[in-house]
Amino acid sequence: MDGGDEGVVVAPMGDESMCSNGGAVADPRRPPASSGKAAAGGGEQMDLEAYVALYAGRTRVSRLLFIAERCGNEGMQLEALRMAHDEIKKREDSHLYREVIAKIGGRLGPQYALDQTWVDMVDRRAEVRKEKLENELNAYKTNLIKESIRMGYNDLADFFYAHGQLGDAFKNYVRTRDYCTSSKHISQMCLNVILVSIELGQYMHVSNYVSKAEQAPEQLDPITHSKLRCAAGLAYLETKKYKLAARKFLETGPELGNNYTDVIAQQDVATYGGLCALASFDRTELKNKVIDNINFRNFLELVPEVRELINDFYASRYASCLEYLENLKPNLLLDIHLHDHVETLYTDIRHKAIIQYTHPFISVDLLTMAGAFKTSVAGLEKELEALITEDKIQARIDSHNKILYARHADQRNTTFQRVLQTGVEFERDARAMLLRANLIKQESILRAARKL
Repeated sequence: MDGGDEGVVVAPMGDESMCSNGGAVADPRRPPASSGKAAAGGGEQMDLEAYVALYAGRTRVSRLLFIAERCGNEGMQLEALRMAHDEIKKREDSHLYREVIAKIGGRLGPQYALDQTWVDMVDRRAEVRKEKLENELNAYKTNLIKESIRMGYNDLADFFYAHGQLGDAFKNYVRTRDYCTSSKHISQMCLNVILVSIELGQYMHVSNYVSKAEQAPEQLDPITHSKLRCAAGLAYLETKKYKLAARKFLETGPELGNNYTDVIAQQDVATYGGLCALASFDRTELKNKVIDNINFRNFLELVPEVRELINDFYASRYASCLEYLENLKPNLLLDIHLHDHVETLYTDIRHKAIIQYTHPFISVDLLTMAGAFKTSVAGLEKELEALITEDKIQARIDSHNKILYARHADQRNTTFQRVLQTGVEFERDARAMLLRANLIKQESILRAARKL
């Protein structure tokens, strides 16, 4: 709406001209049924089995419990709790088991009541195992063999992690640092600490240990590098630094595969990276770093909805883009990492779409624009008012005729002001040089006087 477009734009205001900028003509493509990240694509009820199959380890249970807490649908809640119960029974965390049983509250029948026998058996086994590991670690410390001590702390940390004692697991993983003898040991220690820190929600530790791993003297293998990119992306996402988060996810290599499913799935990389990029990148970055990014394209193929909405946004098909976003939204709100950021990201993406829509035109019919953005004229006016107030759109609104007019800068006045400013700066620099010359002259006279 300003700058280079000023001298060449015209004001095509008919419906026909506006359709090319994301408008009222319906796109023949409809958002397809969910695929890839089964649940996170499509407004239908989440396919929990397909969704949790993407993950492994504790995050599978954590995600199920999060869905049960947030879904607001009793059927889905009970299904998530049932699956979480079955998953926990395969593991050794009796505390988490009791928590799930309490949440079920007898609603799934006697089969899902508290199994005290299983709890007692797991606790007894855990006590014996813990005592054995502590004795072994003490023996290793007595022998002063660094590698054995490192392995002892690692085994003890693995034990605490498996039993849900994340604080103790974190401490023991960190203690292995003093006994690491190779770059591989350091990177493995960092990945272990990062894993526990993500579970604990301590993203400051995640950022710190990503940096430590990247500072290792030897080059990291591609899988470890991709894991660290994802971890850094999650840390930036949590702190709402969406542009930095997008860059980290976009740098993730295809080597990631299914090697980090205890934290993140490949579909998540596409979704998180795509939405953060849409919300924070300009058109050039979106084209170069997302659409033309061959590595990231492999991730986008797993989530066609995200791929299509990115292409629609870049091609100014805003109606289709916003439709994809709305279909994705219900299940994104059930994502353990993204739920707090959905509204902010969606608002940023929508505002960018509005700005891009208005940019090429001298004037825009608000009725046509409201149709393109699936909103009322009054609602669109409020959004435009906010963007104009924030100086993101250089325009004014004709509320009576429902037209948005571009407000172009007075080039003659701007040039005149620039010339005046240049003159002021030249005068200031000249005075500074004269002052310096005088100071140098006076100093030389003083030195001469001292010598006499």
